Amino acid sequence: MKLRTNDVKLALARAEAFAARHPRALTGAVVTLLSGFAITAFGIAPLAPNAADLPQRTLTEAIQIDDLESQLSALASHSIALSRNELTRSSDTVESLFKRLGAFDPAAAEFLRKDPVAKRLLQGRAGKMVQLTADASGVVQTLVARFPAESADQQGTHFSRLSISRNAEGHFSAKIETAPLQAQIRLGSGTINSSLFAATDEARIPDAIATQMADMFSGEIDFHRELRKGDRFSIVYESLTADGEPITWNGAAGRVIAGEFVNNGRSHTAVWFKDSATGKGNFYAFDGQSKRRAFLASPMEFSRVTSGFAMRFHPIHQTWRRHLGVDYGAPTGTPVRTVGDGHVEFAGWQNGFGNVVHIRHNGDRTTVYAHLSRIDVKKGQRIEQGQRIGAVGATGWATGPHLHFEFRVKGAHQDPRVIARASEAVTLPNYARNQFQQTVASVKTQLTVAQSMESGVLGAD
Repeated sequence: MKLRTNDVKLALARAEAFAARHPRALTGAVVTLLSGFAITAFGIAPLAPNAADLPQRTLTEAIQIDDLESQLSALASHSIALSRNELTRSSDTVESLFKRLGAFDPAAAEFLRKDPVAKRLLQGRAGKMVQLTADASGVVQTLVARFPAESADQQGTHFSRLSISRNAEGHFSAKIETAPLQAQIRLGSGTINSSLFAATDEARIPDAIATQMADMFSGEIDFHRELRKGDRFSIVYESLTADGEPITWNGAAGRVIAGEFVNNGRSHTAVWFKDSATGKGNFYAFDGQSKRRAFLASPMEFSRVTSGFAMRFHPIHQTWRRHLGVDYGAPTGTPVRTVGDGHVEFAGWQNGFGNVVHIRHNGDRTTVYAHLSRIDVKKGQRIEQGQRIGAVGATGWATGPHLHFEFRVKGAHQDPRVIARASEAVTLPNYARNQFQQTVASVKTQLTVAQSMESGVLGAD
């Protein structure tokens, strides 16, 4: 194709008119570039051959098509492998598991019942991720089960893989090995209609991640009382996978990387950042302000407040009196954590408190955790914020399972939620700010993508 002289002149005239409207140095440079391109195009265009003058050839090739009978015979001899996935249940037998997986194979079932390694499929905790491959008649070819690593130290980083295969002679073999978990970045978003966990369930976000998100914003949002219908959240988090399959056990659910929560029209943001100098990580707002305060907003990951720091009618004494703490309703056995660093001042039985733990913190401050079903710390023990100290119960003067929580400053009772919000926070060190801003810029892009999703999750490699 040739570029005519008139076309070139027209292009140059348009470029000059554009430059007149936008008299900037950059515009001049662009016009110069366009002019050079036009002249070059004019100079080389005549060298291109005319397509009509090129030689043409017609190729003819016969295609062999098998007759219908041969095609049907080949299709009949083709082996179809079916693959299905399931989770083991505590009530499972080999037969019930095979039925859900669509397999019928007495030989494979017998092997699973008798082989010492294969028997581990249905031993121990339920919830193993099982992937079975069988032929069209349900005869098992391979079975792979993935579950938490046997060593407690490795359960956050590795998984166990039980592999069962059938050889050409029809004999089975089984082996078990430990392999590393792989992290996959996932994006999620949702809208609050009833509760946080209902929204995260709808968005297919794991409960462990939802709990981390609540903790991340607990210093700014009271998730017990301040959630509003229509509140929105977007989140970036790690989903740990075993051979590419997202794991189903919560012990290694991954970490929240960044999030935004819009509560009552106000936006709250946070990002996980690890200081390369100290090796410690923490959640920070995008302006570098630490989300970690001296005290957590709640001694439980997520529960409901049944009685606040105010006057109330005492359910046992049947009189109106001031309630000097906050009660959290939760089932017996729910973990209780310390809201701040400190040491155990008292751990044992105490009058109406039943099983109770007193923790002394800096600044002559003390927290009290009462009615516990069990105590997991000892007097004098040094503990860190978020560490488990016991479990919810109904010991002492209690009408049902709950946690009674108190905050005392120099012996005087204070509203725990007010203290938590007013507690001091740590700012990001100056030497880490450049690296931090790069991290923020990256997660902002991911959160923008997450915000475009409505109650869903997107995976990203």
